[in-house]
Amino acid sequence: MLTHWRRSVLTALLLAVVPVMSMAQVGVEISVNVPPPELPVYEQPPIPAEGYLWTPGYWGWSDDDQDYYWVPGTWILAPQPGYLWTPGYWGYRGGFFIWNIGYWGPQVGFYGGVNYGHGYGGRGYEGGYWQGDRLYYNRSVTNISNTNITNVYSNTVINNVNVNRVSYNGGTGGIRAQPTAVETAAAHERHLPALPAQEQHMQAARSNPALRTSVNHGVPPVAATPRPGAFSGAGVVPAKHPGTLSVVPMSPPAEHPVQTRPGSQTQQPQQRQPQEPQPQHQQPQQRQPQEPQPQHQQPQQRQPQEPQPQHQQPQQRQPQEPQPQHQQPQQHPPPEH
Repeated sequence: MLTHWRRSVLTALLLAVVPVMSMAQVGVEISVNVPPPELPVYEQPPIPAEGYLWTPGYWGWSDDDQDYYWVPGTWILAPQPGYLWTPGYWGYRGGFFIWNIGYWGPQVGFYGGVNYGHGYGGRGYEGGYWQGDRLYYNRSVTNISNTNITNVYSNTVINNVNVNRVSYNGGTGGIRAQPTAVETAAAHERHLPALPAQEQHMQAARSNPALRTSVNHGVPPVAATPRPGAFSGAGVVPAKHPGTLSVVPMSPPAEHPVQTRPGSQTQQPQQRQPQEPQPQHQQPQQRQPQEPQPQHQQPQQRQPQEPQPQHQQPQQRQPQEPQPQHQQPQQHPPPEH
């Protein structure tokens, strides 16, 4: 596995000369020649208290283990009012996948167009906004079910995202997104690096073997936590199996119309079948009486050759009075022949 660690030499100088808040991105830049796995599917744990912001989970890289590991999403107390979190993202450049670190700032910048979910749909943040020193939460994408937070609103977020969980920008199969003018301007605003709680959260994830891709195969047992570093106990959320989510919705249309809905769909075919056979049975019934009628009439026309003696019999019964009439019919047959 080819890895390359590059640490900015100017970091120490910038820290000594320029305030930390004026720095765009300070930290370790990692490049790998293997793309990161797809993003796992998970639910957001409840917010612990007011003032916390959601930071989505992401795939980190361990040079010691030569493997990706999952950093669970978690709630972080904002460093100061008015600041939002811009997630880090993997981007393809020069044949390598480069990790662009996240940061805190007044505006959410570019994070590769990656759909991290829970308000991070690829552009900006739809989970809440600051008004003065209070953070207002969008209850449609934020889990605030167990708190008494009153500064909430509801705004339905509709993301036109393809059915994929791609976790990187560019390259083959990556997300095709470019920063907008607003996102470019946000990258040059005052920034704060990841908080110490976030760094400790990341270190705990890297040292957990169960979160490595080679172990969990893209389905980490700890996908999200209520607080940084809390990988066990109440509120910890595991990832859902992506195969179950993608296969189940596609299979029922072919199998379940007959098995799971016997009361509705099986009765419909029964109603349709009688509609077809009824005209078929009626047609033969109508055709049979029409055909036998001429057949019965034809034998009646052919049998008149035999009923001639029957006509003679009534003539023989009548002749008891007109006996001379038997002599007249004997004279009439010669002209008929």
